[in-house]
Amino acid sequence: MLNLSAILEDSARAVPRRHALVWGGARLSYAMLNSAANQVANLLRSRGIGPGDKVALCCPNLPQFPVIYFAILKAGAVAVPLNTLLDSWEFAHHLDDSDAKIFFCFEGTADLPIGERGFTGFQRAASCEHFIVIPADWASKASLVAGAEVLRQVVVGHSAGFGSAATDPGDTAVILYGSSTPHRLALGVELSHMSMLLNAIIMDSLFPRTAHDKVLAALPLFHSFGQAVCMNMSLYRRATLVMLPDFEPRAALAVMQREHVTFMAGGPTMYWSLLTTEGAEHVNIEQIAADLNVALCGGAALPAAVRSRFAQRFGVEVLEGYGLSETSYATSFSRPDRPIKPGSTGQPIWGVEMKLVDPNWNDIDGAGPGEVAIRGHNVMKGYYNRPAETAEVMRDGWLRTGDIGRRGDEGDYHIIDRSRDVITRDGVTIYPSEIEEVLMTHPQVSLASVTGVPHDEHGQEIKAYVIRARGSAIREQELVAWCAAALPADRYPRVVEFRDTLPMTSTGKILKRELG
Repeated sequence: MLNLSAILEDSARAVPRRHALVWGGARLSYAMLNSAANQVANLLRSRGIGPGDKVALCCPNLPQFPVIYFAILKAGAVAVPLNTLLDSWEFAHHLDDSDAKIFFCFEGTADLPIGERGFTGFQRAASCEHFIVIPADWASKASLVAGAEVLRQVVVGHSAGFGSAATDPGDTAVILYGSSTPHRLALGVELSHMSMLLNAIIMDSLFPRTAHDKVLAALPLFHSFGQAVCMNMSLYRRATLVMLPDFEPRAALAVMQREHVTFMAGGPTMYWSLLTTEGAEHVNIEQIAADLNVALCGGAALPAAVRSRFAQRFGVEVLEGYGLSETSYATSFSRPDRPIKPGSTGQPIWGVEMKLVDPNWNDIDGAGPGEVAIRGHNVMKGYYNRPAETAEVMRDGWLRTGDIGRRGDEGDYHIIDRSRDVITRDGVTIYPSEIEEVLMTHPQVSLASVTGVPHDEHGQEIKAYVIRARGSAIREQELVAWCAAALPADRYPRVVEFRDTLPMTSTGKILKRELG
């Protein structure tokens, strides 16, 4: 028997009075978190939910997320976390595709009506039987969503004691979905109790602990990175999870100071925004730097300029890692006990193998480049109810990722780009990340993203989207000329478009498909 909920139950037994969660000015102890999860687990059981049943959850970083997440696991069911920014048609697809029987959905706000979108999606879904709205106020019995059951109403009266279901290590614990488009629907990634638990344990082992860690949950918990590296690892190491419902750099700095955050994880643009945000003059950077012990980055390559500036300002070297939903998140990570190589995502974590392959699955020796393939305990069981799509990316236990990488002399890996983002100009393969690294060294460039755009003569042309540094008035031709001098003749951007912002995911990854 192995159930991922053991990480909460064990910590609740060992440190029942320690704060498990902090949000705003409120706190919830480990004993209280476990009891609340037990109540919801009893609610699930009363609704006929048992081992293997699917339960969807859409909620920002509020205490209701871990309460319901672990309640689902305790019941032996499968948690299906959903992005809070989905449209109603996406909710309907995910509910039907996962065979979810119950949908817990945050009510949202007038500006972001998550509950209304979720309820519309629920009504369109064929398989889902119950819709339960999560109010922003835990104690509220009212809802902005007319006709929906409210969490507080349905959970009252249920016992705070519960015996977790006896799941097997290989049973599915979580189904994760990425983003969809009308032409490409997201697939459900099945992850087992064992793969999720080992990820939490291994991530904890890689990075030093303090006497009482405070882990910043700025990454959304519905995402694999936030779920595995922030929430699950934090509760396993008996830390306090400091929750931010929305990442805003000034708010993040303020809460890091107030709560003495020791551990944080984020995407590259989160680190960039902590360095470039205005109005942070009242924050005590020296205190934040003194408290901060570990900083991790994943999701995309961290520009060297951002890494250097963050280390200088906050006194911590950012450790880069690599992972994806299909690998329970973590696959490789740089480690504080080894020399840091700029741009490297480190070596594979314990029990995981990585290699480079060509389009025909043939191994690539040496440095590469090639497509990264992964084998180990972290690899998904497959895409839920999608054997053909699973077979396309898995062979003999190996998962091909769609990411292009290089291999270092010591077995460390450098992730260059997604294969779909690679530019082909006049038949030459060009990696946008390598151009972005150079652009980010320009003193008047704050942030840059490079894509290929259609071109009649060259097939694709290189285009850069740039946010100017504060106070800069640099013009397109100036920056193009600078790039021409700094990069090979076939690899510099001929077109530059300046923008005030760039489209980003909830984890701070730039959405290149929305540029243009």
